Amino acid sequence: MNTIKKALSAATAAVSLLSAVSCATIVENASSGYPPIVERDDDPGSGNAEIIDPDGESKTEAPVTTASVATTTETTTTTVPDVMRGNLYDADGDLLMFSGVGDDGREIRMTNDSNKVAFANILNEMSEGLDLTLDEQLRTPNATPVEGGDFGQSVQLTFDADTQIKIYDYMAQQGMNGCAVVMRSDGSLMAQVNYPSYDPDIYYGTNTEEDLAWGPCGNKAFQNFPPGSCFKIMSEVISDKHGIYSLYDEGTWEYEGTSIVNWDHKNTWNYPQQRSLSSAFVNSSNIFFAKAFDQIGKDDVLADLDNIFHFVTDIECDFGVIENNVEIYCNDDLRRTAFGQSYVLTCPIYLAALGREAAYGEMVRPFTVKNYVDTNNFGSVISGGSQANEVIGTIPQEYRQNLLDGMSGVGSGLGVSVPGGYSFYAKTGTAETWDGDYLYITGIVKNANDNGSGTYTDYNDYNGSYIIVMQLRNPENFGFSFASDSAALYQGLVNCVVG
Repeated sequence: MNTIKKALSAATAAVSLLSAVSCATIVENASSGYPPIVERDDDPGSGNAEIIDPDGESKTEAPVTTASVATTTETTTTTVPDVMRGNLYDADGDLLMFSGVGDDGREIRMTNDSNKVAFANILNEMSEGLDLTLDEQLRTPNATPVEGGDFGQSVQLTFDADTQIKIYDYMAQQGMNGCAVVMRSDGSLMAQVNYPSYDPDIYYGTNTEEDLAWGPCGNKAFQNFPPGSCFKIMSEVISDKHGIYSLYDEGTWEYEGTSIVNWDHKNTWNYPQQRSLSSAFVNSSNIFFAKAFDQIGKDDVLADLDNIFHFVTDIECDFGVIENNVEIYCNDDLRRTAFGQSYVLTCPIYLAALGREAAYGEMVRPFTVKNYVDTNNFGSVISGGSQANEVIGTIPQEYRQNLLDGMSGVGSGLGVSVPGGYSFYAKTGTAETWDGDYLYITGIVKNANDNGSGTYTDYNDYNGSYIIVMQLRNPENFGFSFASDSAALYQGLVNCVVG
């Protein structure tokens, strides 16, 4: 994945949100360290992709590059290199992408009709997907000769194609603009679904396309936006660590010329009150955590964010680099950081890793590569892929239970049901972005028998826990104002995974 463009997204966010903070003049004079901002149109439907609508019909706008394709599903064609790419498989061995040689003697990259749309923005080169990211590995000469040409070794991914397609179809039926990420407790990504998507056949012959990588049909799971109150998973632990358990909450806080309000501040019968840390988390009080961060101070907040949650330092993964953003130029920035606004940016994949840490006390590195396998024989493993259960952040033991209790309270309030043997923990987030309000639910469907240390030769018999993150970018289409309003949509995602 292209990390520079993630930085561009963060820079755009910082500039776009200047009017929302009180210290804009300070920010305008500060150097963000990001590359120059590239202006482009990211309005849904304005790109060149073939967007698949909820009824399954395609609405194609003039593509950048097209070619006449009859019965094949070719997506990319290039001059034959010394070694053509090997295959991409899902966790169960379902073929996702493969190469062939065209009549003109050039390499043709192909996908299966059954999964090409659901995986388009995750795998395809024109979306800067895994086919491009893993190019070097896929072009490493295969261990045994492959009939028909010089092919590289193949890669078994951690995705489950059936779950990916099921979630995509569900989101399409509901008209959910956004994404869903499903992570197993070992850090492997089971599904990474984006709606709307596109038909890669439209882009036959195109190497990469800006809009398909970072526009409305791109990989939203890897795009940075404010996370809203899902950030309070970290704020709760940091407050606990610094001994802040009770604060005065007046519902609307006027301080140093700025105002911070709670989501329910108009319910004046609730305020003022002396708020506990537990109540602040379950009821998602902006004011409590803003005051807590104000007391703790910038240096300690940033240190805790990085030391406990790996939020400040980049996270290198096999699919790219997770580059979160947090910039604090004044006290108002610090206070708004506590509830995931101001200059806080992250992506749904990170939220999945954060949810995993909330459930087990340890953050593990997300990954998508299970094994490197012989292109002639999927069952022949050449070498293992990324390390499972690689710990990159740890919540001190004494602060874990309070967080888990709070997430249990939020989960109960959402009314999401899970099968027997599982418990549900969650945090909601309603984020104000430069693209409108985004709604998040970061949830954990936790198996009572999963202690978070399990390793799996394969995932056919996986019966561990699932971290499921939903990002909804068009809440106005459903009449939703807050993330909790979207619980029924989230229930449908849970059903796709464990139903």
